[in-house]
This record gives sequence, structure tokens and C-alpha cells, in this order.
Amino acid sequence: MPEAASAPSPTLGFARAGGPPSSRAVIGDSEFDRDTAVTRRETGVYDIDLSAGWTIINAVNGGYLLAVLGRALADTLPHPDPFTVSAHYLTASQPGPAVVRTQTVRTGRTLSTGQASLVQFDDEGNEVERIRVLASYGDLAGLPDDVRTTAAPPAIPPLDQCFGPEDGPAPVDGSSAIADRLMLKLDPATLGWALGAPSGKGEMRAWFGLADGRDADPLSLLLAVDALPPTAFEIGLKGWVPTVELTVHVRHRPAPGPLRVSITTRNLAGGFLEEDAEVWDSADRLVAQSRQLARVRLG
Repeated sequence: MPEAASAPSPTLGFARAGGPPSSRAVIGDSEFDRDTAVTRRETGVYDIDLSAGWTIINAVNGGYLLAVLGRALADTLPHPDPFTVSAHYLTASQPGPAVVRTQTVRTGRTLSTGQASLVQFDDEGNEVERIRVLASYGDLAGLPDDVRTTAAPPAIPPLDQCFGPEDGPAPVDGSSAIADRLMLKLDPATLGWALGAPSGKGEMRAWFGLADGRDADPLSLLLAVDALPPTAFEIGLKGWVPTVELTVHVRHRPAPGPLRVSITTRNLAGGFLEEDAEVWDSADRLVAQSRQLARVRLG
């Protein structure tokens, strides 16, 4: 790994601190903020230690990675909020040290565009690129309030009528690490896979939040779109469903309170499927949308 610069560098986020946690975490002072914090080594180069707390079967979750790169790009670009983020996942990331490199592509009055990549190093010290991102940033607070839409929030039963990972066994070995950091309550209508009777519809719906009570912000929306069990489970498939490409559109700053996430798959062909996600806040606003292409293991 290249040697770090000798001068002290700022930490973008919050350093891990001791002491008892508060009863409810806040934006800027939470486990999510600490675990996505990147340290600027020099212009466009950031260091991070990817936390094992956001893994699924020992691989780091793609939404968590997107938030890490999103935080680095927010420091690089002149605008604060991700508007659209497109990521290609090249190799599976592992917990441990990583380097994020960013580059400004273009800056304008309302939007700026940048690219970022995250790399790790193998046992021989060779650099391995894990994920590459192209993103446009703006200021969500400056958007007009005019909304014209035919979209409607998903119909999900009340939170106390839905079920989370704590209500049953983990669907796959090693999946509990990230589950411990989420408040995830799944719509019973999309839980057939957990009972051995998948519906075949390719739908997943849930209430979503962070387990420590931190409210959502634009960066955590990048996690929310990739945090539910894969729709492949409800199609009747099992095992890891790795993301190949993921594009997220952030539409609004979310209001405080739990989010509702709806994910749908309409087409599985050639061992690949798409997942279309919508994220709605407590004010019934569509705050994020995404589409990803994922690979499934048939048979």
C-alpha cells in the first residue's frame, strides 16, 4: 500500500469515540457515520477501514460501499448532495483497509460531476479495484417544491405487523452482521421464502431504518436501496446475489422517521435479474429510486 503523507489529515465524518452511546443516534454522530468516514490523505485520495459490521457472507454490502464513496465525493465536489450515482462492482470488497480515489469531471452552477474508485491490496501487495462510480451532485435543499407524479407509496402493513431478522433464522450463513445494524421489518406478503413457500412474484417490501435510531439523509439512502433481502429469495432462489451495476437517483432529503422500501424484479434471464427500488419517507415523498443488475446462481 502506498505510504501515507506525513502531514495530519482531516477525517470526513466522526472519529470513533469511547463512552456510553446515547439512546438515539443523530446524523453526524452514529455508527453509520463513523463506519463511512474517510480520511483525506491528499487531494483526491482518502483512506478508510471498511467495517466488518456491514458484511453479508463476509463480503461488504454494496450500499454501504456506495455511501463510503459518496462521502468522499461530497468532499471532492462543490455541491453537497448526491443526485445520481452509478456504480460498477468489479470484485468483492473485504473488511479492512481500502483507498478511495476521486476526480472532478465537471463543475457547473447547479450540478457537479465526479468519479471515484475504491481499491484494496491482495496478499502480494497488488492493487485490486473493487468498485468504480460516476456521480452527479447538487443541492437538494435548493430544488423547487413542484411535484407531479403518478407514483404512490407502497402498501405495507404497520411496523408492528411486519417481521425482522430477529423474528427468525438468518436466511444465509453470515448475513447477520449487517442485519444487526439495521431496523428492518419486512412485509409478511413478501416473506414466503422464509417459510419455504416463495410467492414467485419477485417482490420485497419493508420498513427501513438504522438500528441506533439515526434518521435518514441522502448518504444513507444509498444504503437503503441495497439493504433488503434480494428479490431472488421470493422467486425461489437461494444464496448470494452479487450486484454487477447499481444506479441510484436521490430525489429529496428524507423527513425524520422510518422509510418504506419497495423492490421489484420483473425479469430473470441468463442468470441475471434487475431490481427496481423505490424509497419513501414518512411524509409520503419518493426520496430515492434505483435499478441494479445482479447475478444469480441457478440450480
